[in-house]
Amino acid sequence: MAETGLPILRQGLGRTQRRDAWWAEIIPVIIVLGGFGLYATFRAFEGAFYDPRLYGFASPYLSPFYSPLIDVNHHWWRWSPALLILGGPLGFRATCYYYRKAYYRSFFWSPPACSIPDARPRYSGETIFPFLIQNIHRYFFYLAVLLVVFLWWDALLAFRFPNGFGIGLGTLILVANVAMLSLYTFSCHSCRHLCGGYLDSFARAPLRYRLWRTFNRLNARHGMYAWISLFSVIIADVYVRLVAMGVLTDLRFV
Repeated sequence: MAETGLPILRQGLGRTQRRDAWWAEIIPVIIVLGGFGLYATFRAFEGAFYDPRLYGFASPYLSPFYSPLIDVNHHWWRWSPALLILGGPLGFRATCYYYRKAYYRSFFWSPPACSIPDARPRYSGETIFPFLIQNIHRYFFYLAVLLVVFLWWDALLAFRFPNGFGIGLGTLILVANVAMLSLYTFSCHSCRHLCGGYLDSFARAPLRYRLWRTFNRLNARHGMYAWISLFSVIIADVYVRLVAMGVLTDLRFV
């Protein structure tokens, strides 16, 4: 009988017969997603009573982390207003099909890669709490669409300077950010399903068919939009924050 000549390794955490750098794919995910989570938490709790008008607003720019502005003066919400907002986009990303695959592999090792043992001896999938709540992803999608509408309004307001119409570097950054967020949101599997993915036949729904095909093409690049929009949000927030603090001076084109 033919023999491979490869030693049989005892199964254990990370033990495998693979000789390639299988871990190279999960390390960037840990760094980027973990870093984004820490940064978002820092921004949400920055200051005892965080006022977005100090660090998140530089006329006419509003940071996407604090849009829309809710109870800025703390009339009924004593904590950071950002906590009322960040739950929506973070919940949308946390329950996203693409991100679930990414962080299940990277943070939970479930499994980290093909032919790599799972970190847990028994696989339970999404049948136990808190993973059962992943099924509410479609409802986070509706909330994400609403937030995208607010961000587009903020992007339009970014053209309105105190002295009239204008275009600054911040304007372009905010427009690019909401464009990337729109591509990520509307390339979602839930959007494709809503537009007609659940239909058995498109024979009597030609418009739904055209919408389904359009969003289906976007869905093919959903993972790419997920990462680009993650960086665009951070870039937009950092830029507005630095301008608001006086560290940077906004570059005006018009």
